[in-house]
Amino acid sequence: MTEVSDAVLVATSRTMSTTSTLLVGGDRGVLVDPAWWPDELAGIADDLDALGVRVTAGFSTHAHHDHLLWHPGLGAAPRWASPGTCAVAARDRAALLADLTAEGPWPADLVERFGDVRPLPRGSASPQGGAGGSGDAGTVLRVPEPFGADGPDEDLLAVVHDAHAPGHAALWAPARGVLLVGDMLSDVEVPLPFDPDDVPAYLAGLDALAPWVARADVLVPGHGAPTHDPVARLDADRRYLDAVLGGRTPDDPRLADPAARADHARLVAIVAGR
Repeated sequence: MTEVSDAVLVATSRTMSTTSTLLVGGDRGVLVDPAWWPDELAGIADDLDALGVRVTAGFSTHAHHDHLLWHPGLGAAPRWASPGTCAVAARDRAALLADLTAEGPWPADLVERFGDVRPLPRGSASPQGGAGGSGDAGTVLRVPEPFGADGPDEDLLAVVHDAHAPGHAALWAPARGVLLVGDMLSDVEVPLPFDPDDVPAYLAGLDALAPWVARADVLVPGHGAPTHDPVARLDADRRYLDAVLGGRTPDDPRLADPAARADHARLVAIVAGR
Protein backbone atom coordinates (compact mmCIF):
# COMPACT_ATOMS: atom_id res chain seq x y z
CA MET A 1 0.00 0.00 0.00
CA THR A 2 1.20 3.49 -0.88
CA GLU A 3 0.69 6.49 1.39
CA VAL A 4 -1.05 9.23 -0.63
CA SER A 5 -1.69 11.50 2.35
CA ASP A 6 -0.96 11.35 6.06
CA ALA A 7 -2.32 7.98 7.33
CA VAL A 8 -4.16 7.34 4.03
CA LEU A 9 -2.87 4.27 2.19
CA VAL A 10 -3.92 3.04 -1.26
CA ALA A 11 -3.36 -0.31 -2.96
CA THR A 12 -3.94 -0.67 -6.71
CA SER A 13 -5.16 -3.90 -8.30
CA ARG A 14 -3.66 -5.36 -11.44
CA THR A 15 -7.16 -5.25 -12.95
CA MET A 16 -8.63 -1.92 -14.10
CA SER A 17 -6.33 -0.01 -11.70
CA THR A 18 -8.92 -0.66 -8.99
CA THR A 19 -8.05 1.05 -5.72
CA SER A 20 -8.43 -0.10 -2.11
CA THR A 21 -8.06 2.63 0.49
CA LEU A 22 -7.16 2.40 4.17
CA LEU A 23 -7.71 5.30 6.56
CA VAL A 24 -5.48 4.73 9.59
CA GLY A 25 -6.27 6.01 13.08
CA GLY A 26 -3.64 4.75 15.53
CA ASP A 27 -3.85 0.97 15.42
CA ARG A 28 -7.34 1.08 13.83
CA GLY A 29 -8.34 1.35 10.21
CA VAL A 30 -11.31 1.96 7.92
CA LEU A 31 -11.03 -0.04 4.69
CA VAL A 32 -12.85 1.20 1.61
CA ASP A 33 -13.66 -0.95 -1.46
CA PRO A 34 -11.00 -3.68 -1.00
CA ALA A 35 -10.35 -5.33 -4.37
CA TRP A 36 -9.96 -7.35 -6.47
CA TRP A 37 -8.60 -10.88 -6.74
CA PRO A 38 -8.32 -13.41 -3.89
CA ASP A 39 -4.54 -13.09 -3.75
CA GLU A 40 -4.78 -9.29 -3.71
CA LEU A 41 -7.37 -9.36 -0.92
CA ALA A 42 -5.13 -11.70 1.06
CA GLY A 43 -2.24 -9.34 0.39
CA ILE A 44 -4.19 -6.41 1.82
CA ALA A 45 -4.91 -8.44 4.94
CA ASP A 46 -1.20 -9.27 5.23
CA ASP A 47 -0.27 -5.60 4.80
CA LEU A 48 -2.60 -4.61 7.62
CA ASP A 49 -1.10 -7.28 9.86
CA ALA A 50 2.38 -5.95 9.07
CA LEU A 51 1.25 -2.42 9.88
CA GLY A 52 -0.33 -3.55 13.15
CA VAL A 53 -3.68 -2.13 12.04
CA ARG A 54 -7.03 -3.72 12.90
CA VAL A 55 -9.99 -3.00 10.63
CA THR A 56 -12.79 -1.40 12.66
CA ALA A 57 -15.08 -0.54 9.74
CA GLY A 58 -15.44 -1.23 6.05
CA PHE A 59 -17.18 0.89 3.44
CA SER A 60 -18.52 0.11 -0.05
CA THR A 61 -19.07 3.07 -2.32
CA HIS A 62 -21.63 1.29 -4.50
CA ALA A 63 -23.15 -2.05 -5.46
CA HIS A 64 -20.95 -3.24 -8.29
CA HIS A 65 -19.18 -6.56 -7.87
CA ASP A 66 -15.67 -5.13 -7.58
CA HIS A 67 -16.74 -2.90 -4.68
CA LEU A 68 -18.49 -5.48 -2.49
CA LEU A 69 -15.54 -7.75 -1.69
CA TRP A 70 -14.05 -8.84 1.62
CA HIS A 71 -11.58 -11.36 3.02
CA PRO A 72 -11.72 -13.29 6.32
CA GLY A 73 -8.27 -11.95 7.17
CA LEU A 74 -9.81 -8.48 7.36
CA GLY A 75 -11.97 -9.48 10.32
CA ALA A 76 -15.64 -9.07 11.11
CA ALA A 77 -15.93 -5.29 11.42
CA PRO A 78 -19.20 -3.70 10.26
CA ARG A 79 -19.18 -2.93 6.56
CA TRP A 80 -21.22 0.16 5.74
CA ALA A 81 -22.85 1.51 2.59
CA SER A 82 -25.71 3.81 1.69
CA PRO A 83 -29.22 2.38 2.09
CA GLY A 84 -29.62 2.42 -1.69
CA THR A 85 -26.41 0.48 -2.20
CA CYS A 86 -27.46 -2.10 0.40
CA ALA A 87 -30.82 -2.54 -1.31
CA VAL A 88 -29.20 -3.21 -4.69
CA ALA A 89 -26.57 -5.52 -3.17
CA ALA A 90 -29.27 -7.65 -1.56
CA ARG A 91 -31.68 -7.63 -4.50
CA ASP A 92 -29.08 -8.36 -7.19
CA ARG A 93 -26.66 -10.53 -5.23
CA ALA A 94 -26.92 -13.53 -7.58
CA ALA A 95 -26.28 -11.43 -10.68
CA LEU A 96 -23.42 -9.55 -9.01
CA LEU A 97 -21.82 -12.83 -7.95
CA ALA A 98 -22.18 -14.11 -11.51
CA ASP A 99 -20.27 -11.05 -12.73
CA LEU A 100 -17.58 -11.71 -10.14
CA THR A 101 -17.12 -15.41 -10.90
CA ALA A 102 -17.39 -15.15 -14.69
CA GLU A 103 -13.62 -15.46 -15.06
CA GLY A 104 -13.22 -18.42 -12.70
CA PRO A 105 -14.29 -19.93 -9.37
CA TRP A 106 -13.95 -17.98 -6.14
CA PRO A 107 -13.13 -19.38 -2.69
CA ALA A 108 -16.22 -20.17 -0.66
CA ASP A 109 -15.14 -17.99 2.29
CA LEU A 110 -14.90 -14.96 0.00
CA VAL A 111 -18.26 -15.68 -1.62
CA GLU A 112 -19.80 -15.92 1.84
CA ARG A 113 -18.65 -12.40 2.69
CA PHE A 114 -19.52 -10.89 -0.68
CA GLY A 115 -21.92 -7.96 -0.44
CA ASP A 116 -22.40 -8.26 3.32
CA VAL A 117 -22.99 -4.53 3.85
CA ARG A 118 -25.29 -2.76 6.27
CA PRO A 119 -27.04 0.58 5.68
CA LEU A 120 -25.76 3.74 7.27
CA PRO A 121 -28.31 5.02 9.81
CA ARG A 122 -30.75 7.46 8.30
CA GLY A 123 -30.82 9.30 11.61
CA SER A 124 -27.36 10.60 10.76
CA ALA A 125 -28.64 12.24 7.57
CA SER A 126 -28.06 15.89 6.82
CA PRO A 127 -30.19 17.20 3.91
CA GLN A 128 -28.14 18.74 1.13
CA GLY A 129 -30.85 19.19 -1.51
CA GLY A 130 -31.32 17.23 -4.71
CA ALA A 131 -33.23 14.06 -5.43
CA GLY A 132 -32.60 10.73 -7.05
CA GLY A 133 -33.90 7.26 -7.66
CA SER A 134 -32.24 5.72 -4.59
CA GLY A 135 -34.28 7.89 -2.25
CA ASP A 136 -31.06 8.96 -0.51
CA ALA A 137 -29.48 11.20 -3.13
CA GLY A 138 -28.68 14.64 -1.81
CA THR A 139 -28.00 13.47 1.75
CA VAL A 140 -24.86 13.13 3.82
CA LEU A 141 -24.75 10.13 6.17
CA ARG A 142 -22.36 9.73 9.07
CA VAL A 143 -20.39 6.50 9.53
CA PRO A 144 -20.97 5.37 13.14
CA GLU A 145 -17.83 5.14 15.27
CA PRO A 146 -15.57 4.33 12.30
CA PHE A 147 -12.54 3.63 14.50
CA GLY A 148 -14.48 1.88 17.25
CA ALA A 149 -16.23 3.16 20.36
CA ASP A 150 -12.90 3.60 22.14
CA GLY A 151 -10.93 4.69 19.08
CA PRO A 152 -10.17 8.11 17.56
CA ASP A 153 -13.23 10.36 17.41
CA GLU A 154 -13.17 11.30 13.74
CA ASP A 155 -16.05 12.06 11.41
CA LEU A 156 -16.39 10.15 8.15
CA LEU A 157 -19.27 11.28 5.96
CA ALA A 158 -20.90 9.50 3.01
CA VAL A 159 -22.04 11.88 0.27
CA VAL A 160 -24.86 10.01 -1.49
CA HIS A 161 -25.85 10.47 -5.13
CA ASP A 162 -27.16 8.33 -7.98
CA ALA A 163 -24.45 8.78 -10.59
CA HIS A 164 -23.00 5.56 -12.04
CA ALA A 165 -25.04 3.35 -9.68
CA PRO A 166 -28.10 3.83 -7.46
CA GLY A 167 -27.06 4.95 -4.00
CA HIS A 168 -23.44 5.57 -4.97
CA ALA A 169 -21.61 7.39 -2.18
CA ALA A 170 -18.33 9.19 -1.86
CA LEU A 171 -16.60 9.07 1.53
CA TRP A 172 -15.38 12.40 2.91
CA ALA A 173 -12.78 12.52 5.67
CA PRO A 174 -12.89 16.22 6.66
CA ALA A 175 -10.06 16.07 9.21
CA ARG A 176 -7.78 14.70 6.49
CA GLY A 177 -9.10 16.66 3.51
CA VAL A 178 -9.48 13.37 1.64
CA LEU A 179 -12.39 12.44 -0.64
CA LEU A 180 -12.85 8.85 -1.81
CA VAL A 181 -15.18 8.97 -4.82
CA GLY A 182 -15.67 5.37 -5.96
CA ASP A 183 -16.29 5.07 -9.70
CA MET A 184 -16.26 8.80 -10.36
CA LEU A 185 -13.64 11.39 -11.35
CA SER A 186 -11.11 8.89 -12.68
CA ASP A 187 -8.03 9.63 -14.75
CA VAL A 188 -8.39 6.32 -16.63
CA GLU A 189 -12.17 5.90 -17.00
CA VAL A 190 -14.54 8.29 -18.74
CA PRO A 191 -17.86 9.00 -16.98
CA LEU A 192 -19.99 5.85 -16.88
CA PRO A 193 -23.73 6.50 -16.59
CA PHE A 194 -25.70 3.28 -16.34
CA ASP A 195 -28.39 2.06 -18.75
CA PRO A 196 -30.85 2.89 -20.07
CA ASP A 197 -30.12 6.60 -19.56
CA ASP A 198 -29.16 8.16 -16.25
CA VAL A 199 -27.18 11.02 -17.76
CA PRO A 200 -29.32 13.55 -15.82
CA ALA A 201 -28.58 11.68 -12.58
CA TYR A 202 -24.89 11.61 -13.49
CA LEU A 203 -24.81 15.37 -14.03
CA ALA A 204 -26.67 15.83 -10.74
CA GLY A 205 -24.13 13.56 -9.07
CA LEU A 206 -21.25 15.72 -10.26
CA ASP A 207 -23.06 18.76 -8.88
CA ALA A 208 -23.58 16.96 -5.55
CA LEU A 209 -19.87 16.15 -5.34
CA ALA A 210 -18.65 19.58 -6.41
CA PRO A 211 -18.65 21.28 -2.96
CA TRP A 212 -16.72 18.38 -1.45
CA VAL A 213 -14.27 18.25 -4.35
CA ALA A 214 -13.60 21.96 -3.82
CA ARG A 215 -12.76 21.30 -0.15
CA ALA A 216 -10.58 18.25 -0.76
CA ASP A 217 -6.80 18.25 -0.78
CA VAL A 218 -6.60 14.66 -2.05
CA LEU A 219 -9.07 12.71 -4.18
CA VAL A 220 -8.93 8.93 -4.57
CA PRO A 221 -10.96 7.37 -7.42
CA GLY A 222 -12.11 3.76 -7.44
CA HIS A 223 -10.07 3.21 -10.61
CA GLY A 224 -6.89 5.09 -11.45
CA ALA A 225 -4.47 7.33 -9.62
CA PRO A 226 -5.13 9.57 -6.62
CA THR A 227 -4.67 13.28 -7.25
CA HIS A 228 -3.78 16.42 -5.31
CA ASP A 229 -5.78 18.46 -7.83
CA PRO A 230 -9.35 17.21 -7.31
CA VAL A 231 -11.02 20.15 -9.09
CA ALA A 232 -9.19 19.30 -12.31
CA ARG A 233 -10.81 15.84 -12.29
CA LEU A 234 -14.28 17.35 -11.91
CA ASP A 235 -13.61 19.87 -14.66
CA ALA A 236 -12.38 17.11 -17.00
CA ASP A 237 -15.57 15.08 -16.56
CA ARG A 238 -17.78 18.10 -17.06
CA ARG A 239 -15.93 19.04 -20.27
CA TYR A 240 -16.21 15.46 -21.50
CA LEU A 241 -19.96 15.25 -20.86
CA ASP A 242 -20.56 18.70 -22.30
CA ALA A 243 -18.90 17.58 -25.54
CA VAL A 244 -20.83 14.31 -25.74
CA LEU A 245 -24.17 16.00 -25.04
CA GLY A 246 -23.31 18.64 -27.63
CA GLY A 247 -22.58 16.02 -30.30
CA ARG A 248 -18.85 16.74 -30.35
CA THR A 249 -15.90 14.39 -30.02
CA PRO A 250 -14.19 15.13 -26.69
CA ASP A 251 -10.52 16.03 -26.66
CA ASP A 252 -9.81 13.72 -23.75
CA PRO A 253 -6.59 11.73 -23.17
CA ARG A 254 -8.55 8.90 -21.56
CA LEU A 255 -9.92 7.98 -24.98
CA ALA A 256 -6.49 6.67 -25.97
CA ASP A 257 -7.40 3.52 -24.04
CA PRO A 258 -9.52 0.96 -25.97
CA ALA A 259 -11.71 0.22 -22.95
CA ALA A 260 -12.46 3.93 -22.49
CA ARG A 261 -13.28 4.23 -26.19
CA ALA A 262 -15.77 1.37 -25.85
CA ASP A 263 -17.41 3.07 -22.87
CA HIS A 264 -17.47 6.32 -24.83
CA ALA A 265 -19.22 4.64 -27.76
CA ARG A 266 -21.83 3.25 -25.37
CA LEU A 267 -22.51 6.69 -23.92
CA VAL A 268 -22.75 8.27 -27.38
CA ALA A 269 -25.35 5.63 -28.28
CA ILE A 270 -27.32 6.37 -25.10
CA VAL A 271 -27.36 10.09 -25.86
CA ALA A 272 -28.28 9.48 -29.52
CA GLY A 273 -31.12 7.21 -28.43
CA ARG A 274 -32.88 10.04 -26.66
